[in-house]
Amino acid sequence: MNMELLTQVLTAYGATGREGNVRAVIERALGAHADSVRTDAMGNLIAVKKGDGTGKRIMLSSHMDHIALVVIDADEHGFLRVCAAGGVPAGKMVAQHVAFGNGEMGVVGADGDAPAELTPAHLYIDIGADSREEALARVPVGEFAVAAPRVARLGEHRLASPAMDDRIACYALLEVFCALEDGMKNEVVAVFSVQEEVGLRGATAAAYSVEPDVGVALDVTATGDVPGAKGHLPMKLGAGAAVKILDGNMIATPWVVDAMLDAAQQAGIPAQREVLPFGGTDAAAIQRSRGGVPSGTISIPCRYVHSAAETVDLRDVQAAIDLTRAFVEREMP
Repeated sequence: MNMELLTQVLTAYGATGREGNVRAVIERALGAHADSVRTDAMGNLIAVKKGDGTGKRIMLSSHMDHIALVVIDADEHGFLRVCAAGGVPAGKMVAQHVAFGNGEMGVVGADGDAPAELTPAHLYIDIGADSREEALARVPVGEFAVAAPRVARLGEHRLASPAMDDRIACYALLEVFCALEDGMKNEVVAVFSVQEEVGLRGATAAAYSVEPDVGVALDVTATGDVPGAKGHLPMKLGAGAAVKILDGNMIATPWVVDAMLDAAQQAGIPAQREVLPFGGTDAAAIQRSRGGVPSGTISIPCRYVHSAAETVDLRDVQAAIDLTRAFVEREMP
């Protein structure tokens, strides 16, 4: 595993709708591995590895964007007021360091009289300004803040970072795509999508233009392997790639699920079955495009999703890489 590249992908600034820095890192890494690379009007990065003309077109999609807080005003003392772009859990943001796209840094606080159940409206960002004028001169209305990028190793196999969702899958997709050999039956289109966190917007546009025969999202999934976990989720760290059965936005196409599980079994790749009663991935957008596209998701189990310490097991990441490659190399019905 290329830890230098992985760190670059994880730490590039890339708030939802502001994915340019991430796109630049990925495009450099693609190098000469793609037959073509383009950026569409939405900002999706789309790389194509041509097949021999006898197979199917498979769209693989991982999203580059990261949930964010967006500046909407500042008070007279220089504290920035914010709203959310994506599913920002307000309580998890309090006392976190955040970074803006223009290089400014801040710390998140909450109103002293806020209720126990915080919303983004109760949050403010302290950038060290003394007045409204200074604050908005340094960080204008409309600037996006994300949890400050960092990467921490937890033991031998685990890694924590604020942007694992979904940069770890962007890295996995890079590894898969760059390892593909010439002369494959299937054509593989890798989409590094934008604005997934605010409604699968990038993948919706990409699926329309790519016109895939089969769609696969690579994303993270929540786990049920921590103390007091709710929901009886079966996914856990260290048990392999997760093959999605359903989530809150999609029921995966049965033959795609079966093909993924069969590919894992035949290649000896550790895999687990994923049932997620909430959430969604780019696969839902692909599945609903045009007249419908057979679609599924290969997930990387992740603890503390949508927090500043999203945590994965690198063995699961490798399993997701191996399974994705094994799947796209199969003959599709």
